[in-house]
Amino acid sequence: MDFKTKLSGRIGMDDIQEILRLTQQSNKQKEELYNLVLDDDETIGYHAAWILTHLSSADNKWLYNKKDELINEVLVCKHGGKRRVMLNLLYKQPLTNPLRVDFLDFCLERMISVQELPGVQSLCMKIAYELCRPIPELTQELKAILEMIEGDLCPAIRTVRRNILKAIPKGKSLQKF
Repeated sequence: MDFKTKLSGRIGMDDIQEILRLTQQSNKQKEELYNLVLDDDETIGYHAAWILTHLSSADNKWLYNKKDELINEVLVCKHGGKRRVMLNLLYKQPLTNPLRVDFLDFCLERMISVQELPGVQSLCMKIAYELCRPIPELTQELKAILEMIEGDLCPAIRTVRRNILKAIPKGKSLQKF
């Protein structure tokens, strides 16, 4: 199957399931699909990333060694939907040390940006918490920021904020693998 042609148009769940079946048996096919995430065409990159968010937990582990590439791509991504699905891919991975300060700064900036999509803001909050969690000083800074952004928040962001503030005293991760 020519993934690039398929992903240049509209895709639905049947298309996603078909592509996942093809990639499930072949790391070469996964690599081909993954490389389309980095494609210059934002639509193709968005669709490829969206498909990768549907990988099974076992297949998702294949993406773990792509974390730095995904972070590099999300830092420069102009397409809000693609940024959201790439952040979703990153959130499904262990966010272990060493801490990428540029990525933490990105998440802290985007989680409070009113121009950002609520899905991106929520994911940036979650990722920022996971990145700060092992470092008590950073966790306290994050808590202070979260306490300051109390105002007029959409329900999704309000819920994520509340869950993080509840988790901070316990040092508990919110990620599930």
